[in-house]
Amino acid sequence: MQLFYAALQSGFASLASYLAAHVLLCLVPAFFVAGGLSALVPQQSIVRFLGPDAPRWIAYPAAAGAGSLLAVCSCTVQPLFAGIYSKGAGLGPAVTFLFFAPAANILALSYTGVALGADFAIARVVLSLCFGIGIGMIMALLFRRSDATRHANAAPFISGEGISRQSVIFLLTLIALLVAGTLKIDLLTAQLTSFNFRLPEALPAQQLLDRLLPVDAIKGNEGISLQGVILIFLLILIGVTAIRGLGKVDEGFNWLTKLSLGLIITTLIFAALGIQATADGVMIAITGRSIAVTALLLLLALLARRFETWDMQNWLWETWHFVTLIFPLLVAGVFLVGIIRLFIRPEWIQAIAGSNTITGNIAGVVFGVFMYFPTLVEVPIAKMFLSLGMHPGPLIAYLMADPELSLQSILITSAIIGKLKAWTYVSLVALFSTVSGLAYGAWIDGTPVAVLALLIATFVGLVITTLYFVTKHQSPITG
Repeated sequence: MQLFYAALQSGFASLASYLAAHVLLCLVPAFFVAGGLSALVPQQSIVRFLGPDAPRWIAYPAAAGAGSLLAVCSCTVQPLFAGIYSKGAGLGPAVTFLFFAPAANILALSYTGVALGADFAIARVVLSLCFGIGIGMIMALLFRRSDATRHANAAPFISGEGISRQSVIFLLTLIALLVAGTLKIDLLTAQLTSFNFRLPEALPAQQLLDRLLPVDAIKGNEGISLQGVILIFLLILIGVTAIRGLGKVDEGFNWLTKLSLGLIITTLIFAALGIQATADGVMIAITGRSIAVTALLLLLALLARRFETWDMQNWLWETWHFVTLIFPLLVAGVFLVGIIRLFIRPEWIQAIAGSNTITGNIAGVVFGVFMYFPTLVEVPIAKMFLSLGMHPGPLIAYLMADPELSLQSILITSAIIGKLKAWTYVSLVALFSTVSGLAYGAWIDGTPVAVLALLIATFVGLVITTLYFVTKHQSPITG
């Protein structure tokens, strides 16, 4: 029974830290960005660049760019992949989209940066971009004959209006809000002024929270502050009001819509403040982040008034759709992570993947394939592994493989493009994820950039040479 209570405490500690530290200034703006991209960017402006007649230098970056707009996991991306593939997208760009969307979408990158650090987020997007395009081009080369046959009967993409300038400005402002809330630079973190309020109960309350949810770096427990408790309470209020306020906004704005939006604005501004319990009471600090978040929220309110009512309804509904699709799974996943890490011994992780070895990186890839997690849940899992002693190299290998591959997604991909293409894709993802981990781990361990570049160039040369001989002597592949 004692173990059961300890497991529950660990789960709630993980969830409380997650809700207080990583949801508001990170995920809330990111959900609104994802909703805006879905509602305000015409479908034609994305898919028309992926057709067989599009130049490679346009098609592959466009596929990666389209993937970056979608907060999807390895299974959720499958219907989108099937849609653009069946409409005539080239196999290469379609595969790049299939790879990049779960690995480096805006939600995954923003959450990775906040939870693990900017280095991991930058490594994730750079490696995903390079290898996502590389895998797509290799697939296009290997199966060029069968893809040419498919294109002969494919319908051309339908041209349509591009994204409006007004929508671009609005989306860039949303992205700026996300950056201002998460980026850790002196301009944003510097304290401009502060106010002290006498509240004798504040320090005892904070000490009680420290005892209930203690900070434990080994287990990844971040603890929780008084500000965090208030933020969780505000988050619950937002959820209650948004069920009808945002969930029914497609039927028209109502008073709950205004209340939920007002709560969101208030909560984001409150989250941007620096609040700390002191011996005399509470200190509230105004930082550069506080000013930036407040100014951007005001600008967004002004910009929103220039849109048609239906556009704003659609934006808010799409945002709520992303929240209901992803957030419950995130909460459940973070809670389970807190329970699981109570039973995982650091020495196990250190023995398997504590150093940047081929075995350690392959272990990270294999775990990512066979342990399916919904989108973004791989980040708290990765954070747990990092706190337990996993080397950053195998950790990147895991982060590259987990969003891409699961047993069910492999089966779905096989049904869409055929078994031979699907398993070729799986093999390439596993290979490049392992190489990504080895390269990043070597850089972390201090390998000179010139040596690392030479090793990567050698690997690329081997891949190109192998492809040359395979394609030169291959019979037509129709898988």
